[in-house]
Amino acid sequence: MADKILEVKNLKKYFKTPKGMLHAVDGVNFSIERGKTLGVVGESGCGKSTTGRVVLRLLEATDGDIIFEGKNIRMFDKRQLRQLRREMQIIFQDPFASLNPRMTVSEIIAEPLIIHGLTKNKKELDKRVSELMEIVGLADRLVNAYPHELDGGRRQRIGIARTLSLNPKFIVCDEPVSALDVSIQAQVLNLMQDLQEELGLTYMFITHDLSVVKHFSDEIAVMYLGQLVEKAPASELFKNPVHPYTKALLSAIPVPSLKNKKERIILKGEITSPINPEPGCRFAKRCPHADKCTNANSQPVLENIGNEHYVACHMVNKLM
Repeated sequence: MADKILEVKNLKKYFKTPKGMLHAVDGVNFSIERGKTLGVVGESGCGKSTTGRVVLRLLEATDGDIIFEGKNIRMFDKRQLRQLRREMQIIFQDPFASLNPRMTVSEIIAEPLIIHGLTKNKKELDKRVSELMEIVGLADRLVNAYPHELDGGRRQRIGIARTLSLNPKFIVCDEPVSALDVSIQAQVLNLMQDLQEELGLTYMFITHDLSVVKHFSDEIAVMYLGQLVEKAPASELFKNPVHPYTKALLSAIPVPSLKNKKERIILKGEITSPINPEPGCRFAKRCPHADKCTNANSQPVLENIGNEHYVACHMVNKLM
């Protein structure tokens, strides 16, 4: 039986707005095996980052359960939550915005160690900071540098070192390379893969870059307007996409060839408002098969179609 480090059940996060309740995350279910990576993809505003923050309890869920290592962390009090912070961490999207500009590299990395009292004295603290800098590939000469003096790649390495300082088991990677140059992206991704193998880390990798997520993830979950519409092992999803939204996303991946041009699927129609959405399929207004669908007014649920491939679509049997 697979060792699930995280299990999310019927997770919801609603935000109050002047026009009503915004359903940012609405009934999401998934699990992640220990030492594996779940990639979460979708358009901007689909709820990917909100899901990651709710899982870590940086935002409080409206409803649902978050089971981490067999315990429902939604029930944790402040003391338990503080202890949990050592085991669950996050790498933020923008390495400049997530670092304190008034602190040096060594001070930023040392801060979590000081807060949690993980070192006995200054000598031990400096040694641990030096170890973390070496792990993520930061030169010792940068210990007294400030974030604005460094490029994006080095700043993100500082963020990764700070995340690793508490020896976490699970890390939410919130578009960790989207703010970096392409050449630096590959370096940071390779570093994260190496660290996963060495330290046995489990990742929830949030991104909109499908070409990246294919090589980095064991499983991929596709989100649309706060809900999962498809979930499958990475190779299976790319080989056999079923949901029309997933097919449209994959068709948008650039192909570096003039001869083998791929047909682009252009989605038409109006995007359903996430504020007080009506019951039914949220993709119906943009779905090319909506005119043939007789159940568009009811909410589709994820169904296993084989090979651990789950799809939420009323037309699933006709699309396969």
